[in-house]
Amino acid sequence: MLKTELSDSCLVSHYIKGNEEALSVLIDRHKSRIFTTIYLIVKDKYIAEDLLQDVFIKTIKTIKCGKYNEQGKFLPWIVRVAHNQAIDHFRKAKRNPRITLQDGSDIFNCLKFSEDFTESNNLTKETIQYIKKIIHELPEKQREVLVMRHYMQMSFQEIAKSTKVSINTALGRMRYALISLRKKIKTKKIAYE
Repeated sequence: MLKTELSDSCLVSHYIKGNEEALSVLIDRHKSRIFTTIYLIVKDKYIAEDLLQDVFIKTIKTIKCGKYNEQGKFLPWIVRVAHNQAIDHFRKAKRNPRITLQDGSDIFNCLKFSEDFTESNNLTKETIQYIKKIIHELPEKQREVLVMRHYMQMSFQEIAKSTKVSINTALGRMRYALISLRKKIKTKKIAYE
């Protein structure tokens, strides 16, 4: 009997018993449905492809650890895993908001507060000075949260405790700081050499 004719639960059983090909058949069978589930949430093909891989890795780990017990309901289970991965992606993005430069790179991957700038940063000294300047021009409380979050890598809970405000206030200050930076960067049109 061909593996493609077996039910999902039979394929899972074969995989648990060590037949790696059974998992390949399962993945091929449901890949487009899982991708569509993720894509409809994140609305970005590349992010959806990354999350699809994460779903498969999580599926393999769950089955190999013996934690899978959906009894013949593989598709609804893996679609739920995919949905949760997509939602988790947005939660992570919300905790770590990004400001991207024109080439799509994250501004905080390029910046340092020290004066030791290397060629690998690919930013002109003028651009670096401008970014430092606009960060310095932020209102003090917004600048403080931005520095604590991105340069000191503190959690929002730690920032809230340190600044004696609620987590929502810390998040709000970060949000306004990022909005201000985006506006100023767009008007300056920062570019690489």
